[in-house]
Amino acid sequence: MKNYYDLLEIPPASSSEKIKRAFRVQIARYHPDKVQHLGREFQSMAADRATELTEAYRILSDEERRADYDRLRPAGASTAPSATSSGAHGPSPPTPAPDAAVADDDRPRVQERSGQFVQERASRDRFVRKATIDRFRQAFVQVAGATYDESQVPGFDFASSPKPRLFGRSKGPRLLGRFVSRVDADSVAQAWTQAGKVAASAGEEICVILMGTALATARELADAIAEQRRRPALRGKVTLIPVNSSVWDAHMPTDAPAVAKDLLANLRSSKS
Repeated sequence: MKNYYDLLEIPPASSSEKIKRAFRVQIARYHPDKVQHLGREFQSMAADRATELTEAYRILSDEERRADYDRLRPAGASTAPSATSSGAHGPSPPTPAPDAAVADDDRPRVQERSGQFVQERASRDRFVRKATIDRFRQAFVQVAGATYDESQVPGFDFASSPKPRLFGRSKGPRLLGRFVSRVDADSVAQAWTQAGKVAASAGEEICVILMGTALATARELADAIAEQRRRPALRGKVTLIPVNSSVWDAHMPTDAPAVAKDLLANLRSSKS
């Protein structure tokens, strides 16, 4: 039996409103319409996950189905309640006593199912990260491969610097890319802090492209970036661009460097 609460990443005591919000966040991350750019393998995986999430929401959003599910779940039932299991076939079975909710013999199986879910989710997250960064790197080579060299910066999935010129300093910012499951105020602050350290150490201009399959509201992101800009200025400059990597839409700041604009334009034009 699938643990629908684990699928939606919520505790069993969650309210109906929290269930609805969690479903919207998760379906936005895995819905097939959002992953066309990631290739057929992930599209198939995302379709499976979207089906699971939809079924979880169908059960947990209905009070009677959820009650049936909650009664069966601790007992280790092998099938989820169906759409017709909502009390139409007589009285519901009694709720097990708290001490007997999970028998000792059932605990290893419950733990095993939970561990399998965690491993499955981690595997899918790794695949999304790899597919996104690979697509980002392909676009980078097309747009800036002749003028930039790829490098490595701790804490970022992608890094590059302008190639040295024969005479004078190279022009253009250092580009850093990071993938997170959700681009929000916390991930903006973390990426900005790490990029700020790079900018301060080298006195360079840094442009961070922060990618995720789910984004906070435009207002939250704008406030988070404004808060980082108000911090004491370091040597160098940091620009951060939040990007929805499902469709490659970006919250583009007015001072975004041209190379970043060209890169994201390339990604948007080829997302299908």
